[in-house]
Parts: sequence; C-alpha cells; structure tokens
Amino acid sequence: MNSRQRRGVILLLLSVLCAFAAFAGVLSVISDVNSKVGPEVTAYRIKSNVAPYTPLSSGQFEEISMPKRWLSDNAVTDISEVDGKIAVTQLRAGSLLQNDMIVRRPALEAGEQEMAIMIDAATGVAGKITPGATVNIYATFAGEKEGDPAQSKVIVAGAKVLDVGKLTALESKDNDRGGKGSEAVPITFALNTWDTQRVTYAESFAEHVRLALVAPGGEKTIRPGDRTYTLPKDKDK
Repeated sequence: MNSRQRRGVILLLLSVLCAFAAFAGVLSVISDVNSKVGPEVTAYRIKSNVAPYTPLSSGQFEEISMPKRWLSDNAVTDISEVDGKIAVTQLRAGSLLQNDMIVRRPALEAGEQEMAIMIDAATGVAGKITPGATVNIYATFAGEKEGDPAQSKVIVAGAKVLDVGKLTALESKDNDRGGKGSEAVPITFALNTWDTQRVTYAESFAEHVRLALVAPGGEKTIRPGDRTYTLPKDKDK
C-alpha cells in the first residue's frame, strides 16, 4: 500500500468517525427534546363557536395531539365526556376543550316531567337563567268580574330549569301576551303533575307569565299568605 492509498484509507476512516459523531449528536438532540417535551396525548379543539347551554356532540370537536406536559389538568382527553352535557359558557373556535367548560344537563327525578313554555325575553330575567337554575313562576290575572282587582300569583315556587332555548320572534296575535314584535325564549322545567297543571293554566289564561331567579341556597318555599298579591291588599298594610 503506497502513501496515497494510506491517506485515502485514513480519510475514509475519519469520514466514518465524523458520520458516527454527527449521528450521535442528532440522537442526543432528539433525546434532549423528548425529555423536555415528553410523550404526546390526545386533546380536542373546538371547530366553531358554540353558544352557551347548547347540547354537545363529538362532531363539534376535532382531535389533535400535543405534549402531555403542555395540557392543563382539566383538559378533556376522552371525547365521550361530552355525551349528555351542555356548554356552560361561550366555546370559541380553536380553543382546547376543558372540563370546566361543560356540565351535565339536569335530569328528571322520579315523579317529574318536562314542560316547556315561552317566556318573554324582556321580563323573564333574560340571559341570567341557565339549566340547573331555580326560579319562581309568577302569573298576573285580571279580576274575575268587573270591579274586582287584578291579581299576581306565585304559580310555582322553586321550579327547576332543565333547558334554555334560543331567542325566538313571536308572531303578532291579538291575544299574544308578549305583544307585537316581541321576542321570547323557550324554557323547559322539571315539574310535578300538579305544578305542570298550574303552569298550563297560567300560560293559557294569565295576562303575563314571568320568572324570578332564586339565588343559590335561597329559600324556595313561599308562605301561603304571600302567594297572592293585589294592590288594595298592599295599601291596607
């Protein structure tokens, strides 16, 4: 082997050693990145804006992968968690889905039934009543005969709200309690049979039906003497 061949062999060996060194360096960088980023897990991103109190389905979200260490502890990693739940706030497109954004829809208890009525948006605590809230249902009636005072009655005390629908324009009718061009919101309640009949009667014959939101932990019962109000009765006090 002459000197030129020896130099060629040496250069080849040096090239191989440099290649191994570069490969080792790349592996070291990859290992360092993996140690800093960690394993990836599945998360879910909101495809488009979702309005509050809207029932949720898996089709409203897209699956993505991202490092587990970058996810918050309450991030949703199993899409089945949205089954039977509703949004509790505005869900914005591109946001990661988290447990505190959703809540299970209130369910009926034994002896209860669902009933939905239209409530005038301007007088029904618009925007403040949410599924799971407790409300008192009031109705105002004209006097039974001419000269009798009008009355305001508590039809149902402590009614549980199951669902709040979308704002809807009411058709103009002569007997429309909301008035021409008004808007109303369909609200679904969980009521027992007797309270369902009370609300049905009020919706059919009352001049107005209104809701009063009960504060969490507030008193849900009303004394019998306080369930009916008339203006002459108030003046006597």
